[in-house]
Amino acid sequence: MMHRCVWALILCAGALSAQNQALLQRKDAAVLYQRCLNLVESTSAAVPGLVRAGAPVVENVRQSLKMLEASPREDGRLTYDLLRNLRAYLALAESVPKPYPFPEEARKQFAELRDSIDRADSHFAALLETKEGQLVTADRDNLARYAEANARIGPPSPNQPRVVFLGDSITDGWRLNEYFPGRDFVNRGIGGQITGQMLGRMLADVVALKPAAVVILAGTNDIGRGAPVKAIQDNLTMIADLADKYKIRVMMASILPVSDYHRGNDPRYERTGQRPPATILEMNRWIQQLCQSRRYVYIDYFSAMVDDAGFLKKEHADDGLHPNSLGYRVMAPIVLTAIDKQFAPAPQQEQQRRRRLGVF
Repeated sequence: MMHRCVWALILCAGALSAQNQALLQRKDAAVLYQRCLNLVESTSAAVPGLVRAGAPVVENVRQSLKMLEASPREDGRLTYDLLRNLRAYLALAESVPKPYPFPEEARKQFAELRDSIDRADSHFAALLETKEGQLVTADRDNLARYAEANARIGPPSPNQPRVVFLGDSITDGWRLNEYFPGRDFVNRGIGGQITGQMLGRMLADVVALKPAAVVILAGTNDIGRGAPVKAIQDNLTMIADLADKYKIRVMMASILPVSDYHRGNDPRYERTGQRPPATILEMNRWIQQLCQSRRYVYIDYFSAMVDDAGFLKKEHADDGLHPNSLGYRVMAPIVLTAIDKQFAPAPQQEQQRRRRLGVF
């Protein structure tokens, strides 16, 4: 007999899979909501008396959708209002006498509208469940990811400055030991993270490792989730403040450009809608100004990876967002030059070191 725990894991995995399938990307949800509005407008015209009786509800649907589209993120309350108005329209439509025979096209549209509202309901339920899970999780910032590795890591060598790379999936996917062999470069990237989560990891994943410097590459996921620019800037400032407090050299990287060049391979690779190039430019100007005002090191990946159209060069990524091996090969010398410039030994120290080694 299969152990109960195994069954529990299978059931849990099934529930999570169902939730993930019901939860739509914001762009897909917007398409679904717009389709609902189109169906509301077309079905109301097919039933005498419904145009007039349903006009206030139809207008409420329009306004709810406009407010939801204007929101920087999918707001649960606005989504609820939209669904409530859609359900109200459907209830009203079902109560109004229908012509006989009822047009087949109108019948199909009503059936599609019911199905679309059901899908929107499922998405809304999954959205609420996801938000609740984010609120109650015991490890919102995923401190467990590197807890064991942090416990094993020893103190840095006095002759080899340690540098921690803090970031999201772009950092997480960078095999630092392959690109920088022999260097004490520590990868503390976690895919999908936003700046607030990185701030929550600063003490455990950066400060506790006693690095000489931290390379911060963050913000693209915040932009992708519609976070206000001011909130991203505040989080990055607090990350830098913590590094300053513990005398860790701050090296802040520009946010990488994105592109839609690979959307033909997968519709999910259309990136510029969720990560507008103008917002990335705005953030990079702010990051550069912060570095200048505080004398931090600004690592400019963006200029080396953007094409003439303002997008991530097609050859530097396979999905329009994450660098491929060629992209990382472009980034590597940029950050290494910046690090070596900060920690190059003074001429007198280098001369003494060479004497000790017997090199003249």
